[in-house]
Amino acid sequence: MSARPVPPQGKGPGAAPPHAGAGLGTRLRAFAGTSLALALLVAVTAALAAAYPRAVDRYGDAGLRRAIEQAGPDRTSVQIQAAPPWMASLQQWESLLRAAPLAKARAEVLAAAEAPLVPDRAQSSYGVRTTVPLETSEPWLAQPVGLPAQVVLAAQQDLASHSRLSAGRLPRTTGEPVTAATESVEAAVTADTARTLNIKVGSVIRVPGSGRGPLAVRITGIVVPRSPDGAYWSALPVLRTPALSRQPGSQLSEVYWLGGLLLAPEAGPALLGTPGRPDRYWNVAPDVAALRGHDLDRLASAVAALESGPGVQRLRTAVDDELEAQTNLDEVLADHARLRSGIEPLLVLAAVGTGSLAVIVLAMAGGVAADRRRAELALLRARGASLPGLAVRLLAETAAMAVPAGALGLTAALLLLPDARTAPAVTAAVAVTLLACLALPLRAVAAHRTVRMHDGREDLTATRPSRRRTVAEATVLVIAAGAVAALRRQGSGSTGLVAAAPLLTGVVAALLLARLHPLPLRALSKAAARLRGLVIPLSLAQVARAPGFAVLPLLALLSALTTAAFGGSVLAGVTAARDQAALLDVGADGRVETTTGRLPKALPDRVRGLPGVRDVTAASVTHEAKPQQSGQPVPLAGVDPAAYARLSHDTGLGAFDAASLRSGGEGEDADAGAGVDRPLPALASPRVAEEYGTGPYVVLLPDGTSVTVQVVLVREHTPAVIGDDFLIVDRAGLPRAAAHATTLLLTGDSLNGRALRSAADGTGASVRLRAEERARHVDSPLQSGAERLYVVAVAAGAGYAVLALLLTVLRTAPERRALLARLRTMGMSRSQGRRLLILMALPQAFLAAAGGVLTGWAGIHLLSPGIDLATIALASPSGLEGAALRTDPLSLAVPALIVLLLAVGVPAAQAWWTGRRGSVSELRLGDN
Repeated sequence: MSARPVPPQGKGPGAAPPHAGAGLGTRLRAFAGTSLALALLVAVTAALAAAYPRAVDRYGDAGLRRAIEQAGPDRTSVQIQAAPPWMASLQQWESLLRAAPLAKARAEVLAAAEAPLVPDRAQSSYGVRTTVPLETSEPWLAQPVGLPAQVVLAAQQDLASHSRLSAGRLPRTTGEPVTAATESVEAAVTADTARTLNIKVGSVIRVPGSGRGPLAVRITGIVVPRSPDGAYWSALPVLRTPALSRQPGSQLSEVYWLGGLLLAPEAGPALLGTPGRPDRYWNVAPDVAALRGHDLDRLASAVAALESGPGVQRLRTAVDDELEAQTNLDEVLADHARLRSGIEPLLVLAAVGTGSLAVIVLAMAGGVAADRRRAELALLRARGASLPGLAVRLLAETAAMAVPAGALGLTAALLLLPDARTAPAVTAAVAVTLLACLALPLRAVAAHRTVRMHDGREDLTATRPSRRRTVAEATVLVIAAGAVAALRRQGSGSTGLVAAAPLLTGVVAALLLARLHPLPLRALSKAAARLRGLVIPLSLAQVARAPGFAVLPLLALLSALTTAAFGGSVLAGVTAARDQAALLDVGADGRVETTTGRLPKALPDRVRGLPGVRDVTAASVTHEAKPQQSGQPVPLAGVDPAAYARLSHDTGLGAFDAASLRSGGEGEDADAGAGVDRPLPALASPRVAEEYGTGPYVVLLPDGTSVTVQVVLVREHTPAVIGDDFLIVDRAGLPRAAAHATTLLLTGDSLNGRALRSAADGTGASVRLRAEERARHVDSPLQSGAERLYVVAVAAGAGYAVLALLLTVLRTAPERRALLARLRTMGMSRSQGRRLLILMALPQAFLAAAGGVLTGWAGIHLLSPGIDLATIALASPSGLEGAALRTDPLSLAVPALIVLLLAVGVPAAQAWWTGRRGSVSELRLGDN
């Protein structure tokens, strides 16, 4: 039986560290700096991991609520109505239209709505109303073109709680119950209705009767809605605000006012005595505050069930067989689902990239800790410590710091981002904490499977990759290639594997660089051997002896640079898409335009003198010009060729040579070029050129004159006309009556909208600014939230890249200090020591930076065909034909330069600090 090895005692080189057999508290105090750094890393990472799903939930909830609010209650309320049964008697009809049966049916209607469709009970209106407007013969009611006004009668319940009196009193019923034979009822109107239709308290409005005399409606009060935008008043907007209406098939000018009269709650049976075809109705308004974005599919199912599924079937059984339900809420939800489906894959791309980078950094942190404690752990193994016991020991040490830190990060995320689901955040924080706890034990178990007295050489230029590593790298390469191919073919919303394509691209590049790294080192080492100096050959020799563990920092740096480049390019692409869409909407930096008449002659000079205005280009735009061979109008603009060519070049919208558009050359007067015998050179859109040809052909102008044009240029877009159809000619060639300015196109860096509107006040012209249009493209919190998340992802990626570099420096810091101290004792100067450390760090940092730039550039070009940024960038993607992902040079260059600067600056600072401390303190007895 062989004796167990006895570890050396005393204070020699192989002596055990004083904390090797100590308790947990002593060991934590011995590694206080490392433990606190790990706790900080875990806390920040857990906070970011927990904050991501909560931020997505908050933006999703806000986006859904914004979509519902913008659609309006008239579209989002589920409107349920039921006509009186045809087989019932008049007395039965009257009883169904009274308040008590309506309230009982309302309870059934609200109970039929299934979660997550939660009804807003306060705003869900119900009552009786006429479905056919009733024409009044009162001459004192407002009549825009002499047509009599029409009214809708509604006995809507709970009027008192949703309005306040402005004049008079609320309507009521007195005496005997109201029936179909009642000749007079009371009603109230809103302040808007009273003001528009000239109604006052005490006015009597007579509406036609059905088989009886007219029904007299006496106005007893004028009310002001407490929440005019709420569903109670907006589900049927005519009850709140009168609207101009016209009969189908009539002229556009034949309009009349349509208003609403609010009867007493018990006056519903009186509507049976009119030809208005009264219906009972119940409007189910969704409670916007209870809506959640992650319940979108269930919400759509609940709406479908209430509109045409089991819900409405139950209501037909309980309320009325002929009951019908209708709503546009399903269309609103479908539109929002399309917006969400276009944004979510991009968010997943950012989350996978940054999350994977955080995993790499946590693994690096565990590896650095295991490497720094290699001697201690080897000694414990030599003393007989088992691998499970060693793993449990390290797990307890790490958990003592990581678990409280993870809990702290989770708590911070929960407090900073309230009103979101907790389970996904807890899961993410627990995953981060568990990874941080397991990184050090797993790394230590892998490194100390066997008991060794010392480790062999792991020179990067001497170590050959194993077969297992080759197979693993080939597998990753195949997976990455498949992900990139899937993304290019199917787009960013295809599979979960596609979301990892940018990350896998960085992984493949890191593996390739790790494989190719030794080749340039060998070539440089051979070339440097012939040099007479000491620093360069020695630095290359030291780099060549770097252990294979340096592949993990390289992987982290490349992944970080690729993620930062991808995220930065997404943000830059979103900004560019919005800017281009705003330019297409306005045509220049600013636009002053009138659609009726002409602009004053002094206005261009007045606008040109305003602050921020660099140039003003006038144009004569008419939208009623018609080619003689077609009756369809085509927008035609007359411009000054020189000024307009300069504007087109500056804006990038259809640049052209001014000489090609001049009418007959320079020096000719306006009248010389205006005849129909000499065609005007024209710039046309592709559709106009294809439909009408290049001419020459005659174009009829609205004032009865005409010009002959010949298309000499074709451009997709032009500043003067917004749209796909246009003709641009020399303004000097137009008849004088058609050559007056109607549009001013402005260029400038900081146009003042208030000053421009003040200058155009009184001219009937509208002012539009490119900056304002750009801001309008952020239509949903989903869009703005996705941008913020991408900004955080890019910042987090940059931070993890810096942290990976610092971990690499920390891992090799003791060896560099010892090397520099030994060389100083041999006569190396401080400046030579600084250059040595810088040159030692430069090759890997340069390869990582260059590889990151190339990988980011290649990844973006590979993935761009499958990614369209229009959804996240634009409120209405139709304004721009897609928004492609393009490389952003700053997103590629800035992170790479930061990596280079840190890689050079940290060793230089270490050399300066080591030189100040001296060599004796670095070369104590027992140091390796």
